[in-house]
Amino acid sequence: MSFGKKLFLQILWWFSLIGLSSQRRSHYSFVVREANYTRLGSTKSILTVNGNFPGPTIKVHRGETIFVNVYNKGNYNITLHWHGVKQPRNPWTDGPAYITQCPIQPGRRFRQKLIFSTEEGTIWWHAHSDWSRATIHGAIFVYPTKNTPYPFPKPHAEIPIIFGEWWKSDINEVFTQFIESGGGPNISDALTINGQPGDLYPCSMAETFEFHVEQGRTYLLRVVNAAMNLILFFSVSKHNLTVVGADGMLTKPLAREYICISPGQTMDVLLHANQEPNHYYLAARAYSSGVGVAFDNTTTTARVKYSGNYTPRSSPSLPNLPNFNDTRAALDFITSLRGLSERYPRQVPTNITTQIVTTISVNTLPCPNNGRTCQGPNGTIFAASMNNISFDTPNVDILKAYYYHINGVYKPGFPRFPPFIFNFTGDFLPVTLNIPKQGTRVNVLNYGATVEIVFQGTNVVAGIDHPMHLHGFSFHVVGYGLGNFNQSKDPLNFNLVDPPYLNTVIVPVNGWAAIRFVATNPGVWFMHCHLERHQAWGMETVFIVKNGKASNETLPPPPPDMPSC
Repeated sequence: MSFGKKLFLQILWWFSLIGLSSQRRSHYSFVVREANYTRLGSTKSILTVNGNFPGPTIKVHRGETIFVNVYNKGNYNITLHWHGVKQPRNPWTDGPAYITQCPIQPGRRFRQKLIFSTEEGTIWWHAHSDWSRATIHGAIFVYPTKNTPYPFPKPHAEIPIIFGEWWKSDINEVFTQFIESGGGPNISDALTINGQPGDLYPCSMAETFEFHVEQGRTYLLRVVNAAMNLILFFSVSKHNLTVVGADGMLTKPLAREYICISPGQTMDVLLHANQEPNHYYLAARAYSSGVGVAFDNTTTTARVKYSGNYTPRSSPSLPNLPNFNDTRAALDFITSLRGLSERYPRQVPTNITTQIVTTISVNTLPCPNNGRTCQGPNGTIFAASMNNISFDTPNVDILKAYYYHINGVYKPGFPRFPPFIFNFTGDFLPVTLNIPKQGTRVNVLNYGATVEIVFQGTNVVAGIDHPMHLHGFSFHVVGYGLGNFNQSKDPLNFNLVDPPYLNTVIVPVNGWAAIRFVATNPGVWFMHCHLERHQAWGMETVFIVKNGKASNETLPPPPPDMPSC
């Protein structure tokens, strides 16, 4: 064998190892640290993982277990959540601060175990403490098990599309200011795609994210909405998009001109490069249904560039996106998703043993009598609630309190039905409904309970869409509707055949959504609105799933390096 051929084979072998290790790593190192980033013509220091924004992509196969060694070299407490990873019997490394763990303090480490089970497709990871997730987030690609093909033709390549928001101000100052003022947070200065605002913003054209396609080929867009407070419409000009997965579960193909995606949600989307060679915009902008609610109404773009010899237009055309307040357009997309039932880990539950109906409301609380001026409606402070309880986050994590029987951290007895019955979506509601109770109330479920939850949106203070996320589970979304849920009529129209299997559901403005799941994951699991301002105001609760009888149905002890408070 000639020296040149031998060298070529060695190089080929070396790169094959790199390729395998990039998709088959069982250990990742995440160093949380500050880094300087310039956007919109100004530079600031942001918190990152490994200096990257967005952070590293984790690549695994369905059913694998990996470890992420987290080292906090930043200046703030931090936790990391693996959004969409069900973590069977492993809430210890799920991540939400003071729910399943105390934060990782500056200078400390935590080895987090990620147990993948039935996930398949795109999910993501993000910080779960204060507003750090604005810059600390990244994608997770979950490939099918070995020798298992996709139920659609294998795409030519995969491309991450991570939507975010960017503030010129320090994000911790944005968070602190709106918490202290009692009002709403300052809106972002730009939307981003893979960390870049796009060339419609000042000082951004040179860094606009772009990707190249070849005519006739199909590309898998792995889409994550990491925005803090914005549901988004997005599209590619002159192209249809085909959704084939959502929230780490494959779906029946759904072809649409535009897609609606909420914070917390992920989607697997096929882009067919079937247009004439040119440059095209992928663009996204807000869907915001709240009347009088300020939001970032700018548009972020990326460029899709066809390969070949041609002269592109000087400026690509923007796709046609629905108006920012087009609830019908959003609802049409949301309610069109269908699950791929042959890939379900279990069929839709029909024998419901635990039924919960919960209102989800924006509220207000009286301004504290401490000399401060409050910027909520009529001099109040904003709050939010589920079943009229605004969640009060403890200073000891609930999982530790549950496991070690520590009293006084939380109370069971979260209401399973609204404490007040009224016209939830009425236009003129009594002001007396505005003020919720405050407390740390949790739902306690027996192992194996078949649970149905109806989320009922309300028009208390202000109606708006709410993306509700449940940790530790995916759930079948069996129904949606506008107005008030009707217990005698609406269940007759539930989809019990092929509902989407999600971990985040958009509850439509002044409407409702119904989900079902089986409680076979013992431990402590957070449920909250994924609009960060609503979570900060208290729109959340906790499920405690008790142990079953078998050894594989019980919660194991914590890892030895759990962070301390």
